[in-house]
Amino acid sequence: MNAPNIHKESSHPHGQIVLVLQGGGALGAYQAGVYEALHEHGIEPDWVIGTSIGAINASLIAGNAPEDRLDRLKEFWDRINRGYWGDGLSMLPFLGSALANLSTMTLGVGNFFRPNPWAWTSPYAALGAESAGYYSTDALARTLTELIDFNRLNEGAPRVSLGAANVGNGDMHYFDSRKACLTLKHIMSSGALPPAFPAIRIDGELYWDGGILSNTPVEAVFDDHPRRNSLVFAVHIWNPDGGEPDTLWKVLSRQKDLQYASRAKTHIMRQQQLHRLRHIISELSKRLPEEEKRNNLVREMMCYGCPTRMHVVRLLAPPFAGEDHSKDIDFSARTIRTRWQAGYEETLRVLARRPWEAEFDPLEGVLLHESQGGELMAAE
Repeated sequence: MNAPNIHKESSHPHGQIVLVLQGGGALGAYQAGVYEALHEHGIEPDWVIGTSIGAINASLIAGNAPEDRLDRLKEFWDRINRGYWGDGLSMLPFLGSALANLSTMTLGVGNFFRPNPWAWTSPYAALGAESAGYYSTDALARTLTELIDFNRLNEGAPRVSLGAANVGNGDMHYFDSRKACLTLKHIMSSGALPPAFPAIRIDGELYWDGGILSNTPVEAVFDDHPRRNSLVFAVHIWNPDGGEPDTLWKVLSRQKDLQYASRAKTHIMRQQQLHRLRHIISELSKRLPEEEKRNNLVREMMCYGCPTRMHVVRLLAPPFAGEDHSKDIDFSARTIRTRWQAGYEETLRVLARRPWEAEFDPLEGVLLHESQGGELMAAE
């Protein structure tokens, strides 16, 4: 069954609204806060792109009517947090956070994942490619089935792209509602992070979490064809900046941040260079005599020009006091609330400034606007 090829022009003066969501487990609550602020201001995405937990949040947004999206996000995050019991453990002095996260690792998270007893017996046990993981995600499948309207997910507005890694050839692949009907398996594949979660088979191919190849899927916007004017809200939940780690715990935490930040800013800067060249080609093409424009070789070279403009608003989640390398499995209700609120408040500040409306060099095709987040925050 082919997905409907619905293309709806955005009414926003800067073109299509794109929401790009990183992967990062429990850190994804920040993304929900970002969406809440956008929703309050009547800014609904024309295109949502996500990897891992970002793919889940993207599907909850696109797979529900605008008036239901925020409620479905809240219900999902309420279902997968560890409630007051998790809060109680995490607030114990000294080892509270470690005990809470150990509990998550040994018992799993209700409505999300549970330990796979066969995987814990022996690392050499033949489990099968679709069962080879420390945990079962059957609970997540049930949760998403109850919260997502898959008919709406495939209506084409908003468009949805979910990043996954092809296990067999190592290619990054984006399952796109503009090209094919998305199913539960497509969402699950984007979040199948090894070795915790087993791979998902789609059309004979195995897929893992897209975050192991590209955890910040903003590349999908730049590589789209045809390119369109865009206002892109890229939500980053792993911090690329940090101090020198002086303990093993801090080393592990910093390593995760750098790995999953995925050199996103570098990729955007490279796209700024490329798109500036495209604008220069377009400007030079306008100055050519009509006779030259009729030359086949010149016309081919003119095709490398592109007048589109993309404003990329980079929302960066702040670090929390005392967090460590296990922050992405901290599903305590208190921390999820705090991350959600941080995303909400930072987005409100960005919307108040509206940096995309400032003056800019007309030759620039990709303009990066950094949020002012990143201050050290303590969980409430």
